Amino acid sequence: MADVTTLLEVGGPAAATVGGAAYLRAKHPAAYWSTVGLPASAVRLLASYGSVMDACGLAVPPSRLRAWATHTLTRREVRPVPPRRGMLRPSTTGLRLRLRLAPGQEPADVAASAERLRHAWGVHAVYVSTVRPGVVELRLVGYDVLRKVRMPHEAGDGGPLSVPVALREDATPFVRDYRAVPHGLTLGATLSGKSMFLRHLIAGLARQPVALVGIDCKRGVELAPFAPRLSALATDPAQAGELLPALIDLMEDRYDLIKARQGIAPTTPDEEITSDIWGLPEGERPVPIVLLVDEVAELFLVASRKDEERRDEMVTQLIRLAQLGRAAGIYLEVCGQRFGAELGKGATMLRAQLTGRVCHRVNDEASAKMALGDIAPEAVGAACAIAPDRPGLAVAGDTSGGWTRIRTPYLPLAKAAATCRDFAHLAPDLPALKAFRPRVPASPVSAQVALLKPLPATD
Repeated sequence: MADVTTLLEVGGPAAATVGGAAYLRAKHPAAYWSTVGLPASAVRLLASYGSVMDACGLAVPPSRLRAWATHTLTRREVRPVPPRRGMLRPSTTGLRLRLRLAPGQEPADVAASAERLRHAWGVHAVYVSTVRPGVVELRLVGYDVLRKVRMPHEAGDGGPLSVPVALREDATPFVRDYRAVPHGLTLGATLSGKSMFLRHLIAGLARQPVALVGIDCKRGVELAPFAPRLSALATDPAQAGELLPALIDLMEDRYDLIKARQGIAPTTPDEEITSDIWGLPEGERPVPIVLLVDEVAELFLVASRKDEERRDEMVTQLIRLAQLGRAAGIYLEVCGQRFGAELGKGATMLRAQLTGRVCHRVNDEASAKMALGDIAPEAVGAACAIAPDRPGLAVAGDTSGGWTRIRTPYLPLAKAAATCRDFAHLAPDLPALKAFRPRVPASPVSAQVALLKPLPATD
């Protein structure tokens, strides 16, 4: 009995430690990584680096001088040498390590061994990126960062027309940059997180000197809470049919401004000649516009021949904005549940202009192919595998063929609406869109009704 009591007394603290570590790993993976996972993975990596690289086929024969020195001075067997590594750089989500590749190696060789490196070093995932020719960076992620999203601190300021809206699976922020990717398409089924993605986008853009224009054919229930920051809002196809021509006229006026700037004297320096608004002097540059279209399929639905003519006209105007709007500082963010040829004439032509793609959980494989099949076919399977219990999880891709899993953190509607109210003074005064400016009432009782009514036209 005394021996059993002694064992319990000795094993009690150890059992408590193991139990505490297991609890942290299950409920607080970030805390577990910082206290247990990081030291263990760092020791495992440093101790086994050479053997792991050799087993993965990443070690190369040494140079003749090194082979001769090893054989002559130590009389040891000449073994392949792994890529030279830099210092380990720990973070709250993982480790970073730079490797200098040997002659003849390429980043694809390291990327092909990422899964074996993950198992060898006991981390959640390993991602490989090219830093410069001959140097790659290994980003070791210690746990599933998409299970409970916490945006990194460095994601705060994305720059002009750049908004960090989600977290990538490699623990880096996913940034929606309209200067780099002018137009985007976001698809997702009901309760997939599509509205949360749009909410983060609006809250981020509200802090910047940009005009926000909305088309929400669900009577404005998605975009009406952000009315204080919107320069224009259409809540049904009829209003959208009037708003789009106004944007076309505004785009043409901006092209006239650019052309006038180009018609300058031959002695003008080349750097003052521009083909878009960003080359204009800051005092002459028009404010950029982001057009947010929610439930785009509602613009394509028709019930009569008259509706069909209206639909064709609106689709043509959207295509013109997508093809020509970038130089005029007009950018599109189109959202919907499906977006394919079955919507009608012009749908695939418009989709081809929407470079950035984000696909949330969808109801069928065909919807995933609509979003990603033409730019990253291998990402279609990843989009179809999104579970219903992970709202906000999505697959993002672009025309470069690259894709990644992302997840948007939760943002309360009240907080996003408060951000739009706080930055309402940044909403620019655009006379061409004044007739579509949503009314913001002082009384909260009548807010939901009044927000859906555009201002009457004025002379």
